[in-house]
Amino acid sequence: MTLTDAPTLPGWRHVHSGKVRDLYVPDSADGDPTSDAASDGPRRLLMVASDRVSAYDWVLPTLIPDKGAILTALSLWWFDQLADLVPHHVLSTEVPDAVAGRAIVCEQMSMVPVECVARGYLAGSGVADYRRDGAVCGVVLPEGLRDGGRLPEPLFTPATKAPQGEHDQNVTFDDVVDRVGRDLAEQLRRVTLAVYQRGHAIAADRGILLADTKLEFGHRPDGTLVLADEVLTPDSSRYWPAAEWQPGRPPSSFDKQIVRDWLTSPESGWDRHGGGPPPPLPDAVVERTRARYLAVFERLTGQSWAQPGGR
Repeated sequence: MTLTDAPTLPGWRHVHSGKVRDLYVPDSADGDPTSDAASDGPRRLLMVASDRVSAYDWVLPTLIPDKGAILTALSLWWFDQLADLVPHHVLSTEVPDAVAGRAIVCEQMSMVPVECVARGYLAGSGVADYRRDGAVCGVVLPEGLRDGGRLPEPLFTPATKAPQGEHDQNVTFDDVVDRVGRDLAEQLRRVTLAVYQRGHAIAADRGILLADTKLEFGHRPDGTLVLADEVLTPDSSRYWPAAEWQPGRPPSSFDKQIVRDWLTSPESGWDRHGGGPPPPLPDAVVERTRARYLAVFERLTGQSWAQPGGR
């Protein structure tokens, strides 16, 4: 992703593009973005969620229509549900018309260099770790757990943030202590598990299991820990239909697993380990993926995407 791939927005200067998000700072007349930092207010950042989709550390050449708007709307809804547990970084949804509905103005903060993951079920990279070591991120688990099985209690299983194009690496709690100090490590664990447990309870009431989630945090200048980036979206969380859940056979998920499955199928003709980029997605895969994002948004929030408040 390059700087030229992001849209030009009046009043904002593009500074970074990740796999799916574009970041902007206020475009001041003197060219100094720090001039936005008034003495009585936070520095602002415009975070735009694109319709890009990534898989296996590649940004795919095909867009998923409405994906950025769906994830933005869902994050905003979750920030409201979690506001009593932890402050969030959203300042405003008043954004340029070109990115309306898929962007927020948020606080610029000093980000914590740890991916804060909570797991309530054995899934994803946790399965491989458990089969190899009998543990996930240094937490020893009982024998006999099955893929997709519920854990005895939710776990804090952190990871290090990897450079773009590389995998995040699971680490132990002691590794987090070494990186950020014990007080902050314990606070991250406590808040991450509280957010997960709230999210799991709300989702369960709607017939959805929140298997795991990844959170990011930052600090305000006064040291306040703040929930940042996105929260409890299908890009950062693993959601399963509760009616399909059966240990030993993970159910279909409300996310881009459809994309992953197609890319690794003979139909795609792509060699994941061959070094070349993935091919464009077929229309049918795009439509099914969009439908999964819409389904989890509507079931969680109770809003229709076609109605005001859903778009």
